[in-house]
Formats: sequence, C-alpha cells, structure tokens
Amino acid sequence: MLKNEVAPAVATQLLEDYREGSSFFWSSPERTLLARGVHARLLSNEHGESNNFENLPERIAELLAHTKKSGHDISVVVGAIPFDYTKPSELIVPMSAEWAGPLLHNSEIKVNKSLITDYEVQEVPEAAEFAKGVNQVLLRLAQGDVQKVVLSRSIHITLPTVVDTHGLLRNLAQNNTHGYTFGISLLNEEPHTLVGASPELLVKKAGIQIIANPLAGSAARSEDSIEDERRAVALLASSKDRHEHAVVVAAVAAALHPYCKTLVVPDEPSLVQTNTMWHLSTEIVGELDDIRTSVLELAVALHPTPAVCGTPTDLAREVIKEIETFERGFFTGMVGWCDSNGDGEWAVTIRCAEVTGRSLRLFAGAGIVGGSTGEAELAETSAKFQTLFVAMGLKQQVDEMGE
Repeated sequence: MLKNEVAPAVATQLLEDYREGSSFFWSSPERTLLARGVHARLLSNEHGESNNFENLPERIAELLAHTKKSGHDISVVVGAIPFDYTKPSELIVPMSAEWAGPLLHNSEIKVNKSLITDYEVQEVPEAAEFAKGVNQVLLRLAQGDVQKVVLSRSIHITLPTVVDTHGLLRNLAQNNTHGYTFGISLLNEEPHTLVGASPELLVKKAGIQIIANPLAGSAARSEDSIEDERRAVALLASSKDRHEHAVVVAAVAAALHPYCKTLVVPDEPSLVQTNTMWHLSTEIVGELDDIRTSVLELAVALHPTPAVCGTPTDLAREVIKEIETFERGFFTGMVGWCDSNGDGEWAVTIRCAEVTGRSLRLFAGAGIVGGSTGEAELAETSAKFQTLFVAMGLKQQVDEMGE
C-alpha cells in the first residue's frame, strides 16, 4: 500500500477534499490518508458482546480478507478505538483510500483565522471539582495501592451556528506540524465527528520495524522566548515529571518486549514541543520476532498506557471511574489505520474534540503522581485545551476563563 503513495504536494488536496460525515482524514509526519465512504464495518465480537478488544487483530484480519474476496480492492481499516475497551470501536473498510506524503505546512493550506466571539462554555467538571478530584487521587496515592492516575476534564462549547469542522481540521493541520492530525465520522450513537491533533504516537509498524513514542510530563509553552526556554529546561530537570515519564516508558517497553527480538529504549528522555506544550518524550524502536504481528496486536497490548490511565492499570481505571464525572468516549483511546500486512500507525487520541452540530466537547487530562497539586494539574489541562482553542480562534477568551 505504501508503494502507492503519491507526491507530497497532493496531500494538501486530500485535506481540501475532506468531507465531514463521509471521510476519514489522517496526517502524520510521513504520510497523509483520505478514506471515503464505508464498504464494511467491524461489528461486535463473535459472541455478540461489546468487548472491543476480544480477538480484535484477528477480527480485523478476517474483515479485510472478506472484503478482498468480495472483490473490493481497498485493503485498509481506518478508525478509532475508545478508552474503555469494553465499548464499541469505530473501525471501517472505506470505499476508497487515497495516499500522499506529508502535508506541506505552508500557505497552501487554507486557514480560517476568524475569531469566534459568541459562544457558551460549560466546564465538566467545574474547575473546583476537578481540583477536588485531584486531592481524592492524592489520598489514594498515599495509601500506596496505586502510583499514578490520569484525571481528565472536559469543556462543552456551544456556538450560534454549525461548527466549521473542515476549517477546524485545516487549522489543526497547519498549527501542528509534527504530530498526527485526524478527522473521523463517529456513527455508534448520533452522528458526530472526532477531530484532533495528537502529539503522541502509540505505535507504528512497517514490516518488522516498530516505533512507539510515549509522552508523559508536560509544561505549558510561553510566548516569551526566554520564559519558554526556562520552562523547557525546568521540565527536563523535574524529578516529578521524570518519574512520571519513566513509569510510562517502562510499561510501554514491558508490553512490547514479548513481540520483539530487539528493542532499544533510551536511558534519558528528550523534549518535544507543540505550539502550546512541552513534553518529555522517549522514542522506543524495535524489530519484531514475527513480521506477521499486526500493529493492532501491538496497540491492544499497549492500550491504555500509564500516560492516559495510570499504574497499575486496573486500579487506576477503577479510580478514574469513581472520580471522573463524564464518559471519555474516544478520548485517550487510539486513532489510526492498519493494512492487510498488519502495517499501520496509531496515535493516542488526545488534543481532540467531538463535534456535533453547533457544539463541541473538548477533553484534557493530567497525570497525578506524588507531588501533584490541584492547582498545577488544573493549569496543565487548561494549557492542553489551547490546541483546540487556538484552532477555533478562541485563545484570548479561554485564556481568561482558565485564569
């Protein structure tokens, strides 16, 4: 499939050709994909149950084999998988798929710079309740049964007119040049669109080569260059953030080791940046024992990482269920694609929003470990919301809301 990729200049046209409700758009540092229509959809497992992860790689392989036998020549599955592995995913074989190289992040992308000034905002939970939730997590940490919990909050924004999802996707693609920009139609309930620009690669596979790039430990960017550099240096030196990052890296490496004949895990994290955040990053590179191992098999083994759930995973998930006041849905799940060879790319579904008509539901989370405070974690989530706020032209107004 990757042999059919076309010149990078075509990638911008794929972005322009995206249509909400009927397209899947994916842009990574290496390639761009526009998939259209639905030829086949992954349904519940063979027992009719909703457990999303049960035999998922095998079910995807069977789906692709079935579509091939039917004469359909598109051998790729695209879509999203939710945070809660017992809930249904949104995975389809499209009617058509067009590939290109990476997007050209320049004036060729039509960017909507209009500022939205008329809108309503609802925080779920309210800031004070989120800070209270952080304190509840800290009490659990003090008991010693759980070492980290990722606590999230959401913001609901309602506009007077229908959201320009295509314009939002363009802006995200332009503003986030090194990550994974996506737009996907979700049809499990009422039709809506998941759109976002994730900085975090869960796992990528090409032949026997695999890459995972966990991020954990974050700091907000500053428009002042001197202050911005100070924050980056402080993050890299922070014992709290380095501990949080090390826990995630160790878990990712442990999940991948059984599949690999070699796995290279750097001893020290590096810094990566987006327009709004600094992150501690570790790129893990490996070679598979068996080329037949699917990228989805690796993704299922990794999900959810401590970067989006906590550690130990099962206990952290229970704490999340007890404290969070909303359903995450596809937030902190994964989004991407897989072909019939088992190759593909899956990003962690963060810096995202669900769009329905005139409304958007935005999400952000923060890893709570020893040394965390409600005030600091609230500030971190506010900074993470900025990816979507900036793309919507809401930056100044929501800066004031988050103060």
